[in-house]
Amino acid sequence: MSSLTQQTTFTALAFDFGLVKIGVATGQSLLGTAQALAPLKARDGAPQWEQMEVLLKEWQPQVLVVGLPLNMDDSDNDITVRARRFANRLTGRFNIPHVLWDERLSTREAKEIAFEHGHRGNFREAPVDSFAAQLILESWFNAGHPGWMLTAT
Repeated sequence: MSSLTQQTTFTALAFDFGLVKIGVATGQSLLGTAQALAPLKARDGAPQWEQMEVLLKEWQPQVLVVGLPLNMDDSDNDITVRARRFANRLTGRFNIPHVLWDERLSTREAKEIAFEHGHRGNFREAPVDSFAAQLILESWFNAGHPGWMLTAT
């Protein structure tokens, strides 16, 4: 069991959970910035765990931020429940604490920004999942990264 204590600088990985793709971004708390990484393929929401292990070894995050897709009225839906399960599995498998962060409208915002930069609308060919993860992580940094002093179980 490992415990996370408040640090000046730490690395975080963020995930935009999806059933077919999981967007990924990395960031540093010092600057509060994030960058999108290649999305992970998923089968019914389950990533290839070996691929996840490689990603975590490469970036060595101290915390994982998982986007929580709540309904507009703050209620859960099927994907909310699955995103929570995904976050719990990450912590369980890799012993890295996670924070769930409200991600409402992050994919919509990512698509709008992509259109402003010339995206042609084929999101299967040019997905924005990892850009959504970047927006989730930047939002969490901008909020002062609440809830990050957690204990991995």
